[in-house]
Order: sequence, then structure tokens, then C-alpha cells
Amino acid sequence: MNTLRLRRAAIAATAAAVLPFALTACGDDGKDNASDASSSTAPSNAAEDGSASDDPGDSMAMDKPFGTACSAVPEDGAGSFGGMAKDPVATAASNNPALSTLVAAVKKAGLVDTLNNARGITVFAPTNDAFAKIPKADLDKVLNDKATLTKILTYHVVGQKIAPAQLANGSFATLEKSKVTTSGTGEDYVVNDTARVVCGNVSTANATVYIVDTVLMPK
Repeated sequence: MNTLRLRRAAIAATAAAVLPFALTACGDDGKDNASDASSSTAPSNAAEDGSASDDPGDSMAMDKPFGTACSAVPEDGAGSFGGMAKDPVATAASNNPALSTLVAAVKKAGLVDTLNNARGITVFAPTNDAFAKIPKADLDKVLNDKATLTKILTYHVVGQKIAPAQLANGSFATLEKSKVTTSGTGEDYVVNDTARVVCGNVSTANATVYIVDTVLMPK
């Protein structure tokens, strides 16, 4: 009888000693599972953060020059985008070989100082190829008629800075006192339904320039 009591006491003591360790082990497993669950959510949060960070980059894209002809602009020097940004618009244009005919016309019309001293303007600048579309006899006649030349050139100038987004469906008063219209989307815009913007949103010290492939004619 005494032997049976001793055995029961030993079993009870053993159970009392083992049970706390078993409970502790279960508690540790619960913590590990919680930690694993928390870790499994981390990639999802990181992915959400990554996708959200893409938006600022997209919104900044149109802060830079755009268009097929922009690749022809020098990477450095006075004729580069950085160089043009330091000079007023007529001076900046004179450093771009593709605008040499426009620059010559501006000088003939006596508009260099007018354009360089203006503040916050937009210039739709025709390329040399744009002027080449005009029959030579007609172009020579215009270049030698200061009043007509001034009328045409000031029609290319708007008295405010125009952001790319404003070109989507725009109508703007020019220094010539009539209006130009713009339309398009993304990086594809036209002026007066005829002149395509080939390099847009070019900054100079006092103006925003949109280089176009056709000379605009006031109505």
C-alpha cells in the first residue's frame, strides 16, 4: 500500500515539473507564428509603397523638353538645354543652329531687345525647315518688309508662359493681337491645326519655347 502511494506521488511530481515546460513551448510557437505572419505582410506593404512612389516621377516627366527634334539639341554648351536656360530667348535661339533663319528674321525686324527684355512669355519658334516651306520669292519679300515681318513674328509670341498641359485645348492671345489655338495630348501637339511641335517645353531665362515645323500666319 505504501509502495502504491509512493508511485502516485512520484507521477504527480513529474507531471508538475513537465507541464510548465510544455506550456512555455506552446507559448513560444504562438510567438513564432505571429512573427511569421507579420513578416509575410511586409512584401505587400513594400510593393504598395513602390507603386505609390512611381506617381511623382510620372508627374515630373513633362517638366522636361519633349519631342522628336529634341535629340538634335547639343548635350552641352550654349546651345544645350542647360545653356539656353541661362540666356534670354532671342540670345538662346541664336545658339541653336536649327533656328538660324528665325534669328535672322528677328534681327531684321528689330525685335531682339523686345524679346530679350520681355518677361514670362512663350515663343512658338519655327525651324529653318519651316521657313524653307515658304517659296523663296515670298520669303525674301517678307524678310524685306519690316511691317509684315514684325506682324508675323509677333504672332508667334504669347504674353504668358504656357505649360504643356495647357496645349491640350488652348487659345492664346499673341503680341500681334490675334490668337493662336493649340490641341493634342501627351507629347503630340499642333498649333493652329497645321504646325506640329517638334521640341517643346524648352526653357530660356525669360520664356518657354515650343519649336514648330511650320511658320504660323496671322489671319
